[in-house]
Amino acid sequence: MTTQTIPLRREFSVADEVHYDRRGPVRWILSHVLRYKRLVLAFLLASTLTAALFSTVPALTGMAFNEVLQPAPDPLRLLWIGLALLVIVLVRSGMDIVNAFSIETLAQRTERDARQELYISLLGKSQTFHNRQRVGDIMARASNDVRQLNPMLNPGVALITDSLMSILMPLVFISFIDIRLLLTPLIFVVVFAILLRDYTRRLNPVAAEIRGRFGDLNAGLNETIAGIEVVKSTAQEAQEKRKFARNARLVRDFYIQEGQVQARYLPILFYGFALTAAFAHGLWLVQQGGINVGQLVAYMGLMGILRFPTFISIFTFSLVQLGIAGARRILEMIEEETEMDENRSGYAAPMRGEIVFDHVSFGFGAGRMLHDVSFRVQPGQTVAIVGQTGSGKTTLTKLVNRIYDVESGRILIDGVDVRAWSMQSLRSQISTIEQDVFLFSRSIRENIAFGLGNKATEEAIIQAAKDAQAHDFIMSFKDGYDTVIGERGVTLSGGQRQRLAIARALLTDPRILILDDSTSAIDSATEDKIQQAIHRVLEGRTTFLITHRLSMIRRADVIVMLDKGRIVDIGSHSELIARNALYRRIFARYF
Repeated sequence: MTTQTIPLRREFSVADEVHYDRRGPVRWILSHVLRYKRLVLAFLLASTLTAALFSTVPALTGMAFNEVLQPAPDPLRLLWIGLALLVIVLVRSGMDIVNAFSIETLAQRTERDARQELYISLLGKSQTFHNRQRVGDIMARASNDVRQLNPMLNPGVALITDSLMSILMPLVFISFIDIRLLLTPLIFVVVFAILLRDYTRRLNPVAAEIRGRFGDLNAGLNETIAGIEVVKSTAQEAQEKRKFARNARLVRDFYIQEGQVQARYLPILFYGFALTAAFAHGLWLVQQGGINVGQLVAYMGLMGILRFPTFISIFTFSLVQLGIAGARRILEMIEEETEMDENRSGYAAPMRGEIVFDHVSFGFGAGRMLHDVSFRVQPGQTVAIVGQTGSGKTTLTKLVNRIYDVESGRILIDGVDVRAWSMQSLRSQISTIEQDVFLFSRSIRENIAFGLGNKATEEAIIQAAKDAQAHDFIMSFKDGYDTVIGERGVTLSGGQRQRLAIARALLTDPRILILDDSTSAIDSATEDKIQQAIHRVLEGRTTFLITHRLSMIRRADVIVMLDKGRIVDIGSHSELIARNALYRRIFARYF
């Protein structure tokens, strides 16, 4: 196990995290496996002893054959040979148990650790990273590719190790019979290694394509299911069916190509020639008096053991190649650079809520969203961000809690650059309620308490729900706060989802609150109640409002007017109405 020389930047990590060697998929897998050295040692010892005991059987069989061919066979000697075979079978059974237990435990732990490493890595990636990814492809890597590590180790690596021992041990025993008998098996092993290398070389790109095409298939499926409402409303089921069939056909084609590579696997054919040559060579040595019949029987029995690694390699190396291809895809995801770091040793303190934008510019790629934005917000002030669609309102607020980082300029909270803050301290004191509310497929109680986890009390949850005007509709459900809602809150109305999101934000007692059109799906009467509750509960807290609603705009202490990413005016509602034509135009068009 090796630590990285250059740690990756990330927004989240765990204190006791294990660092693995990520200089390649094979090294990465080995660093995972070697965490459990005792299991590896137990498996290797059990595998070696099993192969040695298995190779002993042909030798004892040859001895029994020689004894039976004697003019007067010794029954006691035959009895001892039989008892020895019985002991070997019993000991082998015990070694098989140790072998199976150790490699299965090793495979399960490796899969668990790899999945945990990938999950922690995904949690630590920036929002920009996640914006670039297809959710279905991430799920394919986190589930199927990680899962492939398990069969790669067991039965893949387990059978390869057993196969290796099944080659070495017979060679050792054959050398004890007569060194000349090694000629045929050694030639076979050399040719077998060459053919196996060519087989894996041809199999590797096919395995990589299988894993990649499966990721595409999964990504397409995820997008269709996530957007099923759009598919149905536009009657495009047939088109989506064709896309899925095309992706599924590509996965099938590469599996067929894998089968074609396996069908041309030559070692199986070559083993037949080797067995015939070995028998002929053995008969010639018997005729020359070099070995006896019992030794010939033992020799052919040992050559028969070589059949196991020959036949099993076509299956095991395919599993290993799929596992390595999956590991490569996992590593690509883990190693992909992210833009921000959690800054664990950064500034951490309770926020007062003063925010300063100092010549801030930001954009995605070549496009610029904000240009030289500067303004100051005093602690406890409510600031409304107003502008036409695409003017950069949401982007501006996402810079405050470092969902994105500024390209130039700086943002100060309480006089400290947000990039100097500890990410945990910064984000734990800022709550955001967006128009597109995300709720988890969990109980209402868990959704409201999400920001505090187990620290949230029942009384605090209920009070937050009451402040958000959500308590009454929650209690109208049969199970109340224990009601499990569908994924993304699909079982709730838009207004109900937004009220739960507001309750979730209020529960965290934020020093800075960002409301991004968070009352768009709420009727006017309910909105007034919510705004009264927010105004009462968040006194002394800094609030950003992105809205077109007059009732909310009028409550703002300051209104920041944006146009094409630039601040064109700052003032109160009455001031902007009086002097800003763009503000009047937006206001008049809305109403």
